[in-house]
Amino acid sequence: MALEVQIFGTKKCQVTRKALRFFAERRVKTHFVDLQVRPASPGELRRFVQKFGVAALIDREGKRFAELGLRSAALSDERWLERLADEPMLLRTPLARCQQRLAIGAAESTWKEWVGK
Repeated sequence: MALEVQIFGTKKCQVTRKALRFFAERRVKTHFVDLQVRPASPGELRRFVQKFGVAALIDREGKRFAELGLRSAALSDERWLERLADEPMLLRTPLARCQQRLAIGAAESTWKEWVGK
């Protein structure tokens, strides 16, 4: 069975471009979802939350996080999930999925495990 990876991110994100390049160099088929064009569904985000927790998905250093004044926000996990679905620029990218395996951010060691190199 051919390996296929789904990557959620933006074209402007350097780490997302690195992930796309990593898989392209290894001839792994990728399905890129540009979060500026189509946000991830709450169901898709929930997969990542179940594995990593909602805090791991939030890009607290990002420009959008500061613009929205969320530094002192005390939201429930469910409310954060709604917020992340509505505001995809708050996500730490890329979010990568290979079958049931998941990774967030620059997880090159995890990506290597997926491709067996």
